[in-house]
Amino acid sequence: MAVLATAAGMTRQVRLLASVVVAPNRETTLLARQAASIDAISNGRLTLGLGLGARPGDYAATGSSFATRGLRFDEQLERLRAIWRGEGVAEDGRSVGPSPARPGGPELLIGGYVDAVVRRVVAWGDGFMAPGGGDPGRMAELWARTVSAWADAGREGRPRWVAGSYFALGPDAGRAARAYVEEAYGHDPELAARRLRGVPTTPSGVLELVERQAAQGVDELVLRPCSDDPDEVDRLAELVPSAGSRSPNRVRD
Repeated sequence: MAVLATAAGMTRQVRLLASVVVAPNRETTLLARQAASIDAISNGRLTLGLGLGARPGDYAATGSSFATRGLRFDEQLERLRAIWRGEGVAEDGRSVGPSPARPGGPELLIGGYVDAVVRRVVAWGDGFMAPGGGDPGRMAELWARTVSAWADAGREGRPRWVAGSYFALGPDAGRAARAYVEEAYGHDPELAARRLRGVPTTPSGVLELVERQAAQGVDELVLRPCSDDPDEVDRLAELVPSAGSRSPNRVRD
């Protein structure tokens, strides 16, 4: 959130995306205030992705319960929306503010791969976030159920589907991918292995990923480098025009 605030102050047009914040191990009112502040100073450019997270250590570090994170998340989502609407939450009935630029709060994407995602998107969100890829069949199923439930609930328009994937390019792509995945997901060897299998490490692999996501109906694909080498952005940029020319969907690095 601190980095997003810095980016908001240094830019004027680029959108800002948190993908995703592990909400249940954060204090709800503080999270609401931080998000509203960033949305306000960026003139409504914030998209806030929220999810449960998969690492017990994240919760142990903050003294939060990993076992009850789903229940806490539901309570948080309802309260976040109330705070952003300006409804009184302080003891004297005053809003804890500040007011976000976007009425009702920043664009809110719900991340995850469980059935409850559908209910949460329809009740409190603006769209679905698949931050780390996931099984394509499972993602398509969740998306279809989300669109159907959205319509059944009488919500206007349609939800937005934003997907994300890691990538690595260049001469050390395989090593960079393994090192990054091990650092992020090494607590769960099975999960780390699944994540690593989904990381493209060649130009053709990246293009195949982009085209597969576009074919599924993803509105926007966020590509995250596994290396802090600035050349990774240039390598990706060389591929984006050819990917974008074959799909109306947006590709973003």
